[in-house]
Amino acid sequence: MTSAFSRPALLCNNRSGSHDPAIEAAIADACKAAGAPLVATFALPDQDIPDGAALRNHGVDLLLVWTGDGTINAAAVKAAGWNGAILPLPGGTLNLLSKALHGDRPAPDILADALAGKARQRPIPTVRSDGGEAFITVVAGPATRWAEVRETMRQDGIIEASRAAPEALEAMLNAPGVRVAGHGKSYPAVILTPTETGLRADGILTEGSIDVLRHGLAWLGGDFREGPSESLATAETIILESDAEISLEYDGELAEMSSPARFALGMSRVDFVATL
Repeated sequence: MTSAFSRPALLCNNRSGSHDPAIEAAIADACKAAGAPLVATFALPDQDIPDGAALRNHGVDLLLVWTGDGTINAAAVKAAGWNGAILPLPGGTLNLLSKALHGDRPAPDILADALAGKARQRPIPTVRSDGGEAFITVVAGPATRWAEVRETMRQDGIIEASRAAPEALEAMLNAPGVRVAGHGKSYPAVILTPTETGLRADGILTEGSIDVLRHGLAWLGGDFREGPSESLATAETIILESDAEISLEYDGELAEMSSPARFALGMSRVDFVATL
């Protein structure tokens, strides 16, 4: 199968804790081996995330985004309307979008398949709201405080994280929860996941000490979706309510919205490449 791409560019973060020069070299080598050498490298934080105009000026048809989920989100938003495609590669802490599109595989292997034509190119479903757009999940509720603990652990180590954990636990157990409009029950967090048929809403469960422990481990270990939860609804539009400001996490980036907060199913305004 012939590759549809001949002019790839790389977006990476040279100062990220997960940046590995050997992997970056392997990415460049994979492009050369496929007869499609990199035409540009955009290295954060010294350079900006390229928008559609910058990608067109370089003649880029495939943007390799070898960063974390939050930067993949930002790159996709800035590239909206560009007629190329984005290939997310695992280069961050969680790599949730890369895993969804490619499975848990090394970046050079994913790239080799994409450049060999063993891939699909299409828009992907998203979660949209007035506060932003998520390509993986929106997590809403006081349990998002665990994201701060996770980031503290990543940057400063487990001792500093242990000092922040009690506040996250207190928020998860006692702060005003979040509910789906029309449903009476509140949850420490509601997870919204975009699917082809609508937004899926799941409420996390903290009905006993074991549930709380499992959620803490899930957040600190990487994928918060691995904690215990129950399905609440699937619809094109979901409205969340709370008795307080709603804390949010869009693909790993924290934000807040007033209640009620409306979320709708959307489609990405740029194509993504999937090899799974």
